Amino acid sequence: MRKEIIFGIVGLVAGILLTSLFAYRAAPGMMLKEAESKYNFEQSVDVFEQTAHDMGWKIPTVHDMKETMDGFGKEVLNAKVFELCHPEHAYEILKLDDERIVSSMMPCRVSIYEKSDGKVYVSWMNTSMMGNMMGGVIADVMGIASQESEQMISSIKK
Repeated sequence: MRKEIIFGIVGLVAGILLTSLFAYRAAPGMMLKEAESKYNFEQSVDVFEQTAHDMGWKIPTVHDMKETMDGFGKEVLNAKVFELCHPEHAYEILKLDDERIVSSMMPCRVSIYEKSDGKVYVSWMNTSMMGNMMGGVIADVMGIASQESEQMISSIKK
């Protein structure tokens, strides 16, 4: 009987460790998404910006990472990070004290970049999954924002 208990505890601990390891290794692939663009870098940027504006989203800031890194004496391939804001969605979160905790993830961000394989890619956060983990208003708003972001991204996605 004692051996069975020890084996049970060892099995439980091993199961917890393996599950934790799997979650740790899988998390980045679940939290971030990436897709190849069907356009070159400049076209990807132009089409994405136009689609975002057409859908009622604002782009308050675009970070040109190549230009920034050039300023630091570092050479990298083209990469632009877009800060996207839909004022109505943002308001639904920012008007409530308890929901303001997610303001550190606002505004939404999408990155368009080149890789050494010569192709252009787009990456974005899986905001729907993040929102679902928090529930309530945050889940509702982030779910809508996620759907709309996916629509924007589909305009350039291969």
